[in-house]
Amino acid sequence: MNVETSPSQEELFQTQIEVLKKHLAADPRSLRNVFVADGTQAIAWEFQQPEIGERFTGVLWNLLLRGDDMSTVLQRFLWGLPLKYKRKFIRALDTHLSGRYPMFKGLSENWPAGSYIPPYIRPPEERSHDFDLVNQGYLGYRSLGYSLREVDLFVWLEVLRDKQCEDRPCELGVLVHGKKDRLGGCPVKIHIPEMLDLIGNGKIRQALELIESCNPLPSVTGRVCPQEHQCQGVCAHTGRPIEIGQLEWYLPEHEKLANPDPMARYKGIVSPWVRAEKPPIAVVGSGPSGLINAYLLAVEGFPVTVFEAFHELGGVLRYGIPEFRLPNSLIDDVVAKIDALGGRFVRNFVVGKSATLDDLKAAGFWKIFIGSGAGLPTFMNVPGEHLNGVMSANEFLTRVNLMRGLNPSFETPLPEVEGKNVLVIGGGNTAMDAARTAKRLGGNVTIVYRRTKSEMPARIEELHHALEEGIGLAELRGPREFVGDAHTHFVTHALVDVNELGAADASGRRRPVSTGKTEELAADLVIMALGNTSNPIIAASEPGLKTSKWGTIEVGEGSQQTSISGVYTGGDAARGGSTAIRAAGDGQAAAREIVGDIPFTPTEVREMVEKAAKYTDLGQARQSIVKHSTLAAGIAELTVRAPVVAHAAKAGQFVRVLASADGELIPLTLADWDADAGTIDLVIQGMGTSTRLMNQMAVGDAFAGIAGPLGRPSDVKPCGADETVVFAAGGVGLPAIYPIAKAHLHLGNHVTMIIGFRSADHLFWTGDDERMGQLKAKFGDQLDLIYCSNDGTFGIKGFVTAPLAEMLEAGSVSKGRKIAEVISVGPPMMMRAVSDLTKPYGVPTVVSLNSIMVDATGMCGACMVPVLHDGKPERRHACIDGPEFDAHTVEWEKFMPRFTQFKAQEARSLHRHGLD
Repeated sequence: MNVETSPSQEELFQTQIEVLKKHLAADPRSLRNVFVADGTQAIAWEFQQPEIGERFTGVLWNLLLRGDDMSTVLQRFLWGLPLKYKRKFIRALDTHLSGRYPMFKGLSENWPAGSYIPPYIRPPEERSHDFDLVNQGYLGYRSLGYSLREVDLFVWLEVLRDKQCEDRPCELGVLVHGKKDRLGGCPVKIHIPEMLDLIGNGKIRQALELIESCNPLPSVTGRVCPQEHQCQGVCAHTGRPIEIGQLEWYLPEHEKLANPDPMARYKGIVSPWVRAEKPPIAVVGSGPSGLINAYLLAVEGFPVTVFEAFHELGGVLRYGIPEFRLPNSLIDDVVAKIDALGGRFVRNFVVGKSATLDDLKAAGFWKIFIGSGAGLPTFMNVPGEHLNGVMSANEFLTRVNLMRGLNPSFETPLPEVEGKNVLVIGGGNTAMDAARTAKRLGGNVTIVYRRTKSEMPARIEELHHALEEGIGLAELRGPREFVGDAHTHFVTHALVDVNELGAADASGRRRPVSTGKTEELAADLVIMALGNTSNPIIAASEPGLKTSKWGTIEVGEGSQQTSISGVYTGGDAARGGSTAIRAAGDGQAAAREIVGDIPFTPTEVREMVEKAAKYTDLGQARQSIVKHSTLAAGIAELTVRAPVVAHAAKAGQFVRVLASADGELIPLTLADWDADAGTIDLVIQGMGTSTRLMNQMAVGDAFAGIAGPLGRPSDVKPCGADETVVFAAGGVGLPAIYPIAKAHLHLGNHVTMIIGFRSADHLFWTGDDERMGQLKAKFGDQLDLIYCSNDGTFGIKGFVTAPLAEMLEAGSVSKGRKIAEVISVGPPMMMRAVSDLTKPYGVPTVVSLNSIMVDATGMCGACMVPVLHDGKPERRHACIDGPEFDAHTVEWEKFMPRFTQFKAQEARSLHRHGLD
């Protein structure tokens, strides 16, 4: 850039600027040529001066602000300048415009390696009381009065720091000597240098199109990806990496603001289901791996159905990440794109329970991707974990995020938090999310971590934000016991070991070692954020699916394919606890494998598409009430259309029911079902708000979601000819034991049913033309029926334990038949009484414990059942390991109080609805 300098050239520059402005007003499209012809030499002259002048800086910036062709030409000119001239430009902004733009103050110091314009982060004193987005990125500056074009330039200035490194470490990672894998890089292989180059040249739309060609979730991954360990972790600017994550999610958010109809580009797309040119694909789970897999396959023209276990889409992105970190609207944006491409969604569908992988293949799906997530939360197995007020972070966050318990109009209860002492155990991102959520709910929150702050696996930003918001940190502390109130059974404090750091462990971090000292920390609520183990539902239903010793699904070397041909997996299902961006990378990799040669004729493809479309329709069927009967006071029987559940149901299983979008998830035992009619029968006793409102529903009303069948089926096995299986059921326990008793009868076992009611006014199903009468008529002497009532108005006076006690005292026989086992379902007190009664006699006894759940698929850990196994206490889960348990192994004194931990919240809800 060799330009002569003379006094007349400054005047020439001013004249040329005026010429440029006149051309801009007259003919903007000709501006590129005008700029090249008339402006370049004068601007080059200005940049040759020791410092860029104030007037020139102001004119140049104002021209950049116009956001037109001239602005683009200027951006490209400045983007292409050598670094020394870029530094001069940044110094001019710092010197002349920092009064107008405070974020420019000091920008030129150590630029570009160590100085940048930071994204806008809301002040801690403001954000710690609400759930609005904390890190608002560069667009957050609009809340301070800056225009969208000004924000565009802030982003452009950040990109101006980029070196355009030839070895592309941000995208590809860096090679580490002696190691097979690269360090850092982008798991979804975003072409980061090209993205930065496009932004640098003012091509924001093209940059978005580039990134979305491989990642449809940039507004999601840009927020939650640990960039400090991935792209930014290996950035050549080691002191202050380029804000790649912020730029990533800026692009789609800018598009929504700049384009009034961002979905317009999807209009006119013919659905792959209509084209029927490629065979259908089933995607299990709508978390990050499932969403990116579904999107990329839909783009390639495959008919895709996403099967999601919850009533809302997004998986861990929705239930696990609070909205102050990831707004739900961004998940909805991704879903909308997949929908626009023809993708379909089936909610409340639990693969492994509602259908097996073989069922999906039989339904016409060619290949399957499993992105079902990690699953079961981890606990420490220390004394006191059974106490009320001790819960997993999964449960706590699910209640707040997915079930929106913080909103008074939603029914899911939250633990008491405001003004309470809250301990969050763990040091990862989930611990930060739980702690910051509890803080926003008014808790006095302390994070308890067994190592020091520097060893925490949480993102640096999340930990920094948590501490800024006034959350305490107890380092080198590890709980050894939780202690509770003997009367309320709620936790009151934790006893923690005081640790010190010893030698490094396999993770490279120094191992915590107890010093022998202990401390006491006050606690009204303890949230366990210790990671997850693998959910066994899918693996348990597929014997051919190989899993690791940790329960994760195994894949081939350099592949996402499982041990079952045509079945792929990724994310936490294969990795265990990992990150959203790695899950997205797995989903992307699996999509590349799935796209390949199609071994079917066009006719065969059309038949598969038609078949899979029908199955998808069946899964999406409106779960409406076809019959409503009042059985007794407060008890109703509903027959509901639920064809998928009815087809898969087995005796002893239950369903997870959501009456309305603002309701609470309720586990209900399947009383009966008709696979041919596609209906299930539910008997509901109106106890709390949700069940009472369900009983008020009428024929034609539809549930917001019924998922199932869930839990393990009853273990129905043949008994001896001289034996009987005794059932003891109280009240609404009758519908629970009815299908199990039927299964035993059909197997040829003799059955004795002891059924108790409060009084004759509460009878149901007992008439000759009703279920029990019909069962007796069908099986005759193979079935003995014994009725009891508390007040003696029907059958034997007393509880169901009275006839059972007589049988046990008579030698554990009933009418000469030896009792093979006792199966008891009903109120918890009754089941415990049956257990206590049979234990001294050594009679095998089974109880069904499905009444304390949230998600009912093992993810939340709420349905903990403390049991003794070989004399040692273990934590089991009713939805995964049950609902049936050996009654004699249940630690009833620990289990029973859990039914009352939300009693106060439920009472308030009843009052709010006028139902008390």
